[in-house]
Amino acid sequence: MWQTIGQGQAVRLLQTSITNGHLSHAYLFVGPHHVGKMTLAQDLAQAVNCKAEERPCTQCVSCRRIATGKHADVQVIGLLSEERAEIGIDQIREMCAAASLTPYEGKYKVFIIDGAEHLSTEASNSLLKTLEEPPPQVLLILLTARERALPTTIVSRCQKVALHPLSFEATKEELSHKVKSPQAELLARLSGGCLGWALGVIQGEGQLHRRAERLDQLSALEGASLQGRFSYAAELAADFSKDREKGREVLAMWLGWWRDLLLVKGGGDEYIANCDRKSILQDRAQGYTLRQIKEFIVHLVEATEQLELNVNPRLVLEVLTLNMPQRHLADSRQLTAR
Repeated sequence: MWQTIGQGQAVRLLQTSITNGHLSHAYLFVGPHHVGKMTLAQDLAQAVNCKAEERPCTQCVSCRRIATGKHADVQVIGLLSEERAEIGIDQIREMCAAASLTPYEGKYKVFIIDGAEHLSTEASNSLLKTLEEPPPQVLLILLTARERALPTTIVSRCQKVALHPLSFEATKEELSHKVKSPQAELLARLSGGCLGWALGVIQGEGQLHRRAERLDQLSALEGASLQGRFSYAAELAADFSKDREKGREVLAMWLGWWRDLLLVKGGGDEYIANCDRKSILQDRAQGYTLRQIKEFIVHLVEATEQLELNVNPRLVLEVLTLNMPQRHLADSRQLTAR
């Protein structure tokens, strides 16, 4: 039984390839963070090494060992730490050396490269040799949220499998089996169809509380002085250098907030993600023009792309906070009314 949820087309493609004996030697799973790429990769690793008639069975020794990360022939390669910006050549050389050996306990040696967009130039070149002349009984699975960041030489040598966010209704339905309706709706909207994120929030502790704190910081930043904005940019840049995922989450939260402001400004209140803060969004939207909101969303997207390209975080975030528009319309109206 495949554990991947909501990616029926991708699952059918892989299942048919296994059944017909047309499995590719390398796959590129493309989709947003938390959409299910790693789950699908583990499903595929189980399916090719499963000993049952209907694969993956999830119950045999091989499937259980892969699920717990203890299978000798299934290896995940990724950033060694959040502080590392690249997957280095030494990691890929070790992988290639392991790929040259015959499987130890399974049918296939499976290598999952998580965050393939972080491969260094040298690592990409080293991987390319294995992709061009793959050893028998070796399966390479590359996972990426940014296909454009990968060299075309690598992309062209993999079979691409696209994973798409679930609809709001499908996400909410899946979550309703785990939490009550109001929270299921909120998480479904905040996740943007990336079910893995919502499930992580349910399993984790305090993530919604941290979200509330970050939104409060963002709210305060809108009316902060230049010095206050620069101080926050320096603090966020320091955090980003220590934990890149945390920095991505903050910018994604900003982008979601300003998208909601755009929707409110355009009369699309029912589509906002931060539905628990609807009244605040309606109040804040009065303080900006539609053009200001659109322009800052562009700045947010550009900043996110620059950080992924390893541009100096403090510089990027200082420019971003400088470009954040000042709220003025609502405040001026209040002063006039007084």
